[in-house]
Amino acid sequence: MAKQEKNPSAELMETEENTAVAIVPANEPAIRDLIYTVRGVQVMLDSDLAKLYQVETGALNRAAKRNEDRFPEDFRFRLTREECDNLKCQIGILAGQDYEMKIGRTYMPFVYTEQGVAMLSGVLRSDIAVQTSVRIMRAFVEMRHFIASNAAMFEQVRGVELKLLEYQKTTDERFERVFDYMDTHEAPKQKVFFDGQVWDAFELLVSLVQRAKREIVLIDGYVDTGTLSILAKKQGGVDVVVWTHPHTRLDQHDVDTFNVQYPQLEIRHTTAFHDRFLILDGVEGYFVGASFKDAGKKSFAIARIEGEELVGAILSRLERP
Repeated sequence: MAKQEKNPSAELMETEENTAVAIVPANEPAIRDLIYTVRGVQVMLDSDLAKLYQVETGALNRAAKRNEDRFPEDFRFRLTREECDNLKCQIGILAGQDYEMKIGRTYMPFVYTEQGVAMLSGVLRSDIAVQTSVRIMRAFVEMRHFIASNAAMFEQVRGVELKLLEYQKTTDERFERVFDYMDTHEAPKQKVFFDGQVWDAFELLVSLVQRAKREIVLIDGYVDTGTLSILAKKQGGVDVVVWTHPHTRLDQHDVDTFNVQYPQLEIRHTTAFHDRFLILDGVEGYFVGASFKDAGKKSFAIARIEGEELVGAILSRLERP
């Protein structure tokens, strides 16, 4: 096998620094994939540039150091630890490709802006450096064109992300109120909701469902997937039995889908009840004046059933043929 020739620039640095010359991988990645965004500007890592220029990373940085007046802060700067961590996220897809060598070094790497890359060709003084710099400049121009032509799309994406974050924040705050209520309050003995108080009714029903430790029994003649959205807030390991009209809107597919994530739900049928009841762990019962799916759409009341004997009587009636 013939001995591989070294480029003149790399050979000179080997003599001066007494270090080995880095070899460029056969499958060199596209330059545009090596351009990242840090501090609002496009940059390239010193290690990536070293591979493209066929020199060692340390040799490249030392060459720039010797010509410090040509590399002001907007041409070349060292990453902070936080910037380094953020950049790891940007290049995470390269985890299997010399990831530790790329950005896992014990010292923080340098990055070069487009102007810094242009200056490197004059510092390294080799044909390879000049040709490589031309290729890199074209990649930077290509990236600018891409960003400019897709600016409107990026702005729309950012807008959607902001809306999603705001929605998530609002939803989390609402559920925190529900859980705080559960932790600091006894279950209400009675509560009246007026038409339009859909969220308030939803919050209270969720707080009641969350009180169950073993089993939830819901008697509701008219249930649908909206009912399941409330029952899904139950604690893990709590079984649910829903007694409803034989012509319910829920089918077995709905039940099976629910049970994949929130087991265990069972649907049974009865026509013996006109009103709605919620029974927790066989001892704690509530009269619910509206179907779960319609709670808050019209005025209704929720009242606690006093006496375990009465709760037991309701459950006994369900077992009759």
